[in-house]
Amino acid sequence: MYRRERSIPLRGSAAPLCNNLSVLQLSARKLTYFGVVHGPSAQLLSVAPEGVPLAQRQLHAKEGAGVSPPLMTQVHWCVLPFRVLLVLTSHRGIQMYESNRNTMVYWHALDSGDASPGTWSGRVLVFDIPVKGPNIILSEELAGHQTPITDIATEPAQGQDCVADMVTADDSGLLCVWQSGPEFTLLTRIPGFGVPCPSVKLWQGIIAAGYGNGQVRLYEAATGNLHVQINAHARAICALDLAPEVGKLLSAGEDTFVHIWKLSRSPESGYTEVEHCHGECVSDTQLCGARFCDSSGSSFAVTGYDLAEIRMFSSV
Repeated sequence: MYRRERSIPLRGSAAPLCNNLSVLQLSARKLTYFGVVHGPSAQLLSVAPEGVPLAQRQLHAKEGAGVSPPLMTQVHWCVLPFRVLLVLTSHRGIQMYESNRNTMVYWHALDSGDASPGTWSGRVLVFDIPVKGPNIILSEELAGHQTPITDIATEPAQGQDCVADMVTADDSGLLCVWQSGPEFTLLTRIPGFGVPCPSVKLWQGIIAAGYGNGQVRLYEAATGNLHVQINAHARAICALDLAPEVGKLLSAGEDTFVHIWKLSRSPESGYTEVEHCHGECVSDTQLCGARFCDSSGSSFAVTGYDLAEIRMFSSV
């Protein structure tokens, strides 16, 4: 069970975009970072224990080429084995910052007049990131999709052969399962069924995919086989998240509900089993982002359109 805690105030609401909340926990410093986007900027907050906000700042979308102001589409902390980068995306390009300050280390422009290099064309851009410094390069473009990318999920490959460690989702509901490496290998495609897949996660070889019809589907990453279908929400899924230490799955939908599920594998069949743990109604709110605040799933946060705060919940 979870109970509501003190909310974290925002200067404005989150934009009505799926997955519009990013969370980074820094256990060593006892801080949690939150990020949301609205219009041409991203709001970034650092919060101490008990939900006490310490600082709030804004980063703006780089103008690039074009007449109209750029609109930010996502903010996300990318945790690499050797480095953490803050990545902002907009219709004009991709901005990468050092995670703890405003220093932009890389800018990749997207030509709005030509869809070929942009993620709206369905291409996935792969960058080589050095241990430090700005020498980031575009190394590969993955062409498994024909419609705009909606979400990307990864998990450590742990050095095994033929392991699916990345899944990409698109606006048609298609999922592409990849193995990373010096060059990425497409392992399998999981066809859509007429609705978008706004959010996708990967955990211990299980793909959790949330769809525009409110369903959450769990697939075997290596084969693409469907294990479980959950009619989780009455309206479209807007966000999924996973607490990897315990296998908890969070789903948030446009029906104002957030649900917590427990995933496990049957020791006999190897198939995925699901148990519903908690349901929370965030009334009168168009939810647009939801994330666990730690890897054990002991707390989670949600954002909503026209809601000038981040709602916080913790386990009882």
